Amino acid sequence: MIFSDPFLFALSLIDTGAILFLQIYFIIILTDLESDYLNAQECCSKLNFWITPKLMAHTVLLTLLLFHGHWLLAFVNIPLAGWLIRELFHIPRGNLGVFDPAEIHNGGRLRKHLRDCMIYLGYYLLFFFVYLYCMIVSLLEGDPINRHEEDMIVH
Repeated sequence: MIFSDPFLFALSLIDTGAILFLQIYFIIILTDLESDYLNAQECCSKLNFWITPKLMAHTVLLTLLLFHGHWLLAFVNIPLAGWLIRELFHIPRGNLGVFDPAEIHNGGRLRKHLRDCMIYLGYYLLFFFVYLYCMIVSLLEGDPINRHEEDMIVH
C-alpha cells in the first residue's frame, strides 16, 4: 500500500469532485452552444482541452485503487476508463478532437454529447458518495473511542 485507506479515499473524493466540476462545466458550455451564446469553434476548443486531463484523473484514481487492492471499486471503474480511452482514440479522421466544430450540429451530435455528459455526471456523483462512505468506514475502523476501557472515557 502506498497510502492509508482514509487518505486514499480522501484523494478519491478530491479527484472525483474535480471531475464533477469539470462535467458541470461541460454541460454549461454545451448548453451555451445549444442556445447560441457560444460559437462552435470556441465551444469545441474549450471542451477538447479538458478531455485528456479528465482521462488522466480517472486513470490515476483507477491505478490507486488497483495498487491498494480495492478490487471491486477498481472493477466498477474499468468500463468507464475503457470508454473514455475509446472516445479519445476513435476520433474520426479530419476531426479536431472529440468535439469537432464542423460536426457538432450534424446528426444530433450536440444532444449525444449532452446525454453523455449527463451520464458521466450521474456516474461521478454516485461514486463521490461511494468514496465518501468508504472514507468514513475506513476512518471508523479500529474503534477510535476506546469503548472497552470505560475508565478512560470522559463524560
